[in-house]
Amino acid sequence: MTTADTKFRTDRNGDGVAVMPRSEEYFVFPDPPEDPYDKMTNFDHLTFTGNVLHLAMHLGDLDTTLIAGERYLSLAVTRDMKGVRYPDMIVAFDVRPAEYKARNAYVISDQGKPPDFVLEIASHTTGHIDVGAKRDDYASLGIPEYWRFDETGEHHGARLAGDRLVDGGYEPIEIVEVEDGVLEGYSAVLNLHLRWQHGELKWHDPDTGEHIPTFESEREGRLREQARADALEAELRQLRGH
Repeated sequence: MTTADTKFRTDRNGDGVAVMPRSEEYFVFPDPPEDPYDKMTNFDHLTFTGNVLHLAMHLGDLDTTLIAGERYLSLAVTRDMKGVRYPDMIVAFDVRPAEYKARNAYVISDQGKPPDFVLEIASHTTGHIDVGAKRDDYASLGIPEYWRFDETGEHHGARLAGDRLVDGGYEPIEIVEVEDGVLEGYSAVLNLHLRWQHGELKWHDPDTGEHIPTFESEREGRLREQARADALEAELRQLRGH
């Protein structure tokens, strides 16, 4: 099936939902297995600390930009899950997020292209696969950038690492220490610096020199502004009292 064969309908909420032609059986991928050792999934962890919503808003059109994770990534529709990966995070531009949602997977033959960016978060159960078999698989799928983040550096052998696809194979992206406790590498695909900063993943905008805001940073900013406003009001009341 080609992407041109895919049809769409609109559900009751107004969201586009992909529907396969009636001549073909529509297959929805199952949810990947959960890691019993992790109480919080890696994509949940990214959503909480890595401000995925803010990242999505920064990167562009939410109708055609997909930021998702922990669903299957497959070259084509298959009922055999052997060897099919489920990365912690993918970013894909100029695709149909509704089709990803309906299929419950990123299927390259559906979307007509591989994701532009893949990120894996280290765990003691999958760390060796992230730096080995997954790296080979993602290169064979034609994914332009593959990144790995390790909070401790114990499972990947490096706290932060990235690869860029060159002539069908991955070449390491330079990682530098920009200051004490901060490692950084540049993603040309996202035009962002990925930072390992004291065990947290940060997205740094080279154009502004600032991190992409998080819910936490925005809340802290509002609290600071409110504190300044309260202090100014108290000072004005004191002056009026004199």
